[in-house]
Amino acid sequence: MTMPRFHIIEGDICTMAVDAIVNAANSTLLGGGGVDGVIHRAAGPALLAYCRQLQGCDTGDAKLSPGFLLPARAVIHTVGPVWRGGQQGEAELLASCYRRCIQLAEAEGFKSIAFPAISCGVYAYPHREATEIAVATLRRCTPNSALQNIYLVAFSSEMAAHWAAACAAASPSAGSRHAL
Repeated sequence: MTMPRFHIIEGDICTMAVDAIVNAANSTLLGGGGVDGVIHRAAGPALLAYCRQLQGCDTGDAKLSPGFLLPARAVIHTVGPVWRGGQQGEAELLASCYRRCIQLAEAEGFKSIAFPAISCGVYAYPHREATEIAVATLRRCTPNSALQNIYLVAFSSEMAAHWAAACAAASPSAGSRHAL
């Protein structure tokens, strides 16, 4: 077991053929806007039915579901914090999202996982800060992980640049960048 390899992907997380994709969900887990709505639509109605049984999720926590119609085996739903200026524990809650996703992935024996930039959509977390927290947290909690590949998925070239900067800041020899 070694440190997983980080990859930056610009594209649609729903097309990723990995063990798990992460859904930046709302606390109901019943779908919504942004990546949450896209994942629910792509996975099909069985995902919504399954998520109803999960009875929601707290901010900073994560829950697992099958991937249904997605190429990914599973979806790890996590609820990121809404940005309120940075003085309401947002950084710790965001870091907790990434830690909990890794814990669930490792418990399932997953080798690959794809993350969106959690809380960077309608939850308005500043992109630079959010990606720095994400990469630092992922590096801290995976030094001896069975995970082999962590994909940082960007919805735009601007977000891909934030992921790249965060990886470079965490380690000059960090991950590769691939187009989807």
